[in-house]
Amino acid sequence: MKLGARIFKTGLAIILSLFIARLFELPSPVFAGIAAIFAVQPTIYRSYLSIIEQIQGNLIGAIISVLFVLLLGNDIIIIGLAAIIVITINLKLKIENTIPLSLVTVIAIMENPGDGTIEFSLIRFSTIMLGVLSAFIVNLVFLPPKYETKLYYKLSNTTEEITKWIRMNSRHASEHTLLKNDIEKLKETTIKIDQLFIMYKEERNYFKRNDIVKARKLVIYRQMISLTKRALETLKRLHRFENELSHLPDQFQSEIQHHLDCLIDRHEQVMLKFIGKIKPQVPITEGSYCLNKKELFNLLLSQQKAEDETAFFHTMQVISAMIEYDEHLEHLDVLITSFLSYHKDENEVTIEEEMRE
Repeated sequence: MKLGARIFKTGLAIILSLFIARLFELPSPVFAGIAAIFAVQPTIYRSYLSIIEQIQGNLIGAIISVLFVLLLGNDIIIIGLAAIIVITINLKLKIENTIPLSLVTVIAIMENPGDGTIEFSLIRFSTIMLGVLSAFIVNLVFLPPKYETKLYYKLSNTTEEITKWIRMNSRHASEHTLLKNDIEKLKETTIKIDQLFIMYKEERNYFKRNDIVKARKLVIYRQMISLTKRALETLKRLHRFENELSHLPDQFQSEIQHHLDCLIDRHEQVMLKFIGKIKPQVPITEGSYCLNKKELFNLLLSQQKAEDETAFFHTMQVISAMIEYDEHLEHLDVLITSFLSYHKDENEVTIEEEMRE
């Protein structure tokens, strides 16, 4: 089991919050540690947004707690009622992410307020906010996330898995049930890829000159994700209509297999081109010839008379998936070639061991 950056950052945030709380001799420093746990976020930008929201949520919790203690006391039923009101207000203000820590504030203030209720509440509120700020500092300084590296390698590995299955399926060498299970896993992987893309998109640059590069990369990664999904859709249709395709003439199957091999080779080449392992000026069709759309269409029409209507329409779905795959591939190649012609030096995707989520 690998320990990820977020695990280390959580531990560091707890250490820092407890250290500062004890340094200033704040009562109940444990609340600072608890707050740090809730405040650790996967990106610096989310950590910044979290501070803004946590300040609002904890202020609400502190104010409600003080009012309830002064007016109604701190009976356990009163504490529960105060918690309900705090949850309701946070939901109304659409800051539901702050609810757990707001409730910690309520309990911290109301469980044993003593005589100086307001002073005690301010100390507890400050202790909790200390934990939030400690988490932000740790997130800002220690182990900054590298979501671009994670995103690229997740896309690269997923592409490799999909193309491997396409090769085997086009040769009728795949095991039907095993492939079906893997397709479901690949669907889940694409969801994780979408989440990684959001994380990468939320990362903020410290220098304005990097904004243009980041914007262009976002377009490329969005197209990479779309291309991966097109490849997966092609695999799904090949798997779904595997039986129908196996009964087509050998020449037709050979043409389909050849075109799929060509698409796979080009997909692999364009991914390598992005990280500089293939020269930008080298066409991705170098060394292989793919059927164009007209040739694919004519290939499909050649089976219209030979096959029954159902088999023809099933074959048409496979061909249409291949055409979409091809179009997305061409578009990605254009984007990458254009990007590398302007930002070659800025596009260094570091190869390193990252925690694969």
